[in-house]
Amino acid sequence: MVRVSLRSARRHRDRARSRSQATARPPPAASMESSSQPPPLSGADQSEDGATAELPRLTVTQVEQMKVEARVAEIYSVLFGAAPNTKSVMLELWRDQHVEYLTKGLRRLAPSFHVLDANRPWLCYWMVHGLALLEETLDDDLEHDIVDFLSRCQDRDGGYGGGPGQLPHLATSYAAVNTLVTIGSESALSSIKRDNLYKFMLQMKDESGAFRMHEGGEIDVRACYTAISVASLLNILDDKLAKGVGNYIARCQTYEGGIAGEPFAEAHGGYTFCGLAAMILLNEVEKLDLPSLIGWVAFRQGVECGFQGRTNKLVDGCYSFWQGAAIALTQKLMTVVDKQLKQSYSSKSSSGDNLCGTSSSGYASEKSTNVDYAKFGFDFIKQSNQIGPLFHNIALQQYILLCAQVLEGGLRDKPGKNRDHYHSCYCLSGLSVSQYSAMTDSDSCPLPQHMLGPYSNLLEPIHPLYNVVLDKYDDAYEFFRESDQV
Repeated sequence: MVRVSLRSARRHRDRARSRSQATARPPPAASMESSSQPPPLSGADQSEDGATAELPRLTVTQVEQMKVEARVAEIYSVLFGAAPNTKSVMLELWRDQHVEYLTKGLRRLAPSFHVLDANRPWLCYWMVHGLALLEETLDDDLEHDIVDFLSRCQDRDGGYGGGPGQLPHLATSYAAVNTLVTIGSESALSSIKRDNLYKFMLQMKDESGAFRMHEGGEIDVRACYTAISVASLLNILDDKLAKGVGNYIARCQTYEGGIAGEPFAEAHGGYTFCGLAAMILLNEVEKLDLPSLIGWVAFRQGVECGFQGRTNKLVDGCYSFWQGAAIALTQKLMTVVDKQLKQSYSSKSSSGDNLCGTSSSGYASEKSTNVDYAKFGFDFIKQSNQIGPLFHNIALQQYILLCAQVLEGGLRDKPGKNRDHYHSCYCLSGLSVSQYSAMTDSDSCPLPQHMLGPYSNLLEPIHPLYNVVLDKYDDAYEFFRESDQV
């Protein structure tokens, strides 16, 4: 036993010595290589003074980015090498599977969803809106159950909580109202207590002009958008709610061009959509630097063909809507964009002028009491696009169809992630936006060349300011205007 141990130790020592010599030995023909050859991607480099300088290491985000690009490239390589018939199948929207997944979620969720107890109106919205995009109608019993549940989420003093008896919140109020508008029945629309909701929003109004999400909650652009969107949709938006909101949002636009959640924070795709949409509904969009905003959003579409939410972040399917809709909105604002570009390059403008401090109307700071705010959203969607897509709409459809769809139904963030109802909603919304983004006539249907895959992929058009199906918006607009005239 001792001899074996000594013999083993001697062999181990000899192998270690030979490995050390092999490591120290230069590679074959190393002396023949030019000194201009780049160093290896990893390891160390010998500097002139003999010191060893380490190469910079990749960040976690860079490593994850490389993984995502590799997964997406593998998927796309299969598509590009496939026969035409196979490509058509690969690019098909799996409607039946998505309908089954969303409908099943509306009827019953697994116990693990208890962590979303305060977000139940959102779950209703994500599923009901997704089904509406797929032209799927709810049966009477399910529709009744949803309306009844959301009515019990409505606080007696105004606003909707995350569940019955929970604190009223602007975000869940937005989700509940959008759900009821999407259902669209008289019982659904009449269940909304608009007077109490208006009082709740006034209570959430901050002296800065912005809104806070709930009593004692955070003040940010998301709160501003959800309040303005709901008030506009229900035809209760007035001077008191609108006062100062545009100035607050304008202060949140960053040096990059995107909009942050609050002043001096980082530009973010979700907040950029919220800020831009709210400014359009307030008719104060000229307070934003639109050319800069367009540039920032357009460059968030990455090599994967989808959108990232922030600079140097990974692609995410939900930004198909947040970023895609934001840039699609600007296609109807090119008159304002052109005006701002001319002002920025005009020699008549003094260096002290603040381009982003102008307003689109004479009542930006001193508004008339008879402004019809609801008309801004109605008129905006009726306008035709003043320019073609400002993003690669076909590429975005490719990412959604190939990288976001899950065979069993539902859509996801990116390859390697699981499906969920949130991403199903916003991937489908982004797909709708990209399909209709090339249209110049607001009343026409997309041409086949504006779509990827079979024409059966075509979804219902949405009103991008509110993210509700357009027909449902039109019905709600007429319903609430008629209610006010009674």
